[in-house]
Amino acid sequence: MKAPKTYTREDVVEIHCHSSFPVMEDILAEVLNCGARLAEPGEFTKRAFLNGRISLSQAEAVIELLKARTRKGRDLALSSLRGELQKEIEKIRNAFLSLKAIVEVAIDFPEDDVEILDDRALRGKAQKEIITPLERLIAAFYQGKIYREGIFLLILGKPNVGKSSLLNRLLKEERAIVSSVPGTTRDTIEECINVKGMAVNITDTAGIRQTEEEIEGIGVERARTKIVDADVVIFLLDGSQDITSEDYSLYELIRAKPLLLVVNKIDISTSDPHEFAKRFPGHPLIPVSALRNIGINELEQEIFNLVTGGKDWDPGADCVPNMRQTTALKGTLAAGYDFLEGLADRLTPDLLALDLQAGLDCLGDIVGETTTEDVLDVIFQDFCLGK
Repeated sequence: MKAPKTYTREDVVEIHCHSSFPVMEDILAEVLNCGARLAEPGEFTKRAFLNGRISLSQAEAVIELLKARTRKGRDLALSSLRGELQKEIEKIRNAFLSLKAIVEVAIDFPEDDVEILDDRALRGKAQKEIITPLERLIAAFYQGKIYREGIFLLILGKPNVGKSSLLNRLLKEERAIVSSVPGTTRDTIEECINVKGMAVNITDTAGIRQTEEEIEGIGVERARTKIVDADVVIFLLDGSQDITSEDYSLYELIRAKPLLLVVNKIDISTSDPHEFAKRFPGHPLIPVSALRNIGINELEQEIFNLVTGGKDWDPGADCVPNMRQTTALKGTLAAGYDFLEGLADRLTPDLLALDLQAGLDCLGDIVGETTTEDVLDVIFQDFCLGK
């Protein structure tokens, strides 16, 4: 395939062969013997960016597409890959350039600066075309992050309350060993499910208790460390038994976390599960029976509600920046605020121009106009070979 109508805008040769591993291995060895080398991680996409085929934000969308685990995560990546984010950035950039042009005229004609710098008009333009769009993009990051990266949910409870059974119900498969013997789960078990388009990374933990058994003790300590990283905790209680001191001790470890109070074994319980809510007030209560598959759909809905506030969000063609891009957007927003403050303080045009240039530099980092080689290396090192 001849340049420039290729992914990298370079001449490209593709070899199509049978998928037998020994066949592919022999062909690769022959190609390397002829002078070729193995590609670096993300090298093809990096070359596409360096050759002007795509912007840096589109290059990042490639790896986001590869890592997407839900349809909504995929849609977000495709939106960026189509250049939707770049279009928004370009609009904001043009607003900065327009303001900078006005300010630089005032620098060139200082005797007319009062007439040139109409503070009210400049503030209105900056607010409408810079501040508001930036605030919207930054806010979209925090919601989009849920769909792009998912959330980390921890199932926590004392031994034998049904944590592994609940995990299996949520996964809709027998992933964890279930036994009536306390302490069956010796280590953390991590899996992922899709809840209304949101990737939920579930961790089933060893029941936290005092134990002399070495392997179980290691599992208990790992469970404790997972609490710190959890976005949401399912505090699982045994509805067929009274609350114990172990339950209260566990609650003290997790009470500051976003928490779902889940009462299991309601199929064999003789008491009202809502009585448990009185002991641990302020948290959504979901009665379930992991054994009989009762209340699981309601639990999934409550997980979604707790994370999103109950608002279903369809990204559609919306622009959702990633973490690196959001950091640059925050820098751009800070420069915009500095410009507004400078207008209020009646700073000289040359100082106002510095604020506007700072905003332009931050926007340049997003699309790759001012991004350093070190940053590029970090971005592309997460790609797999051959992409």
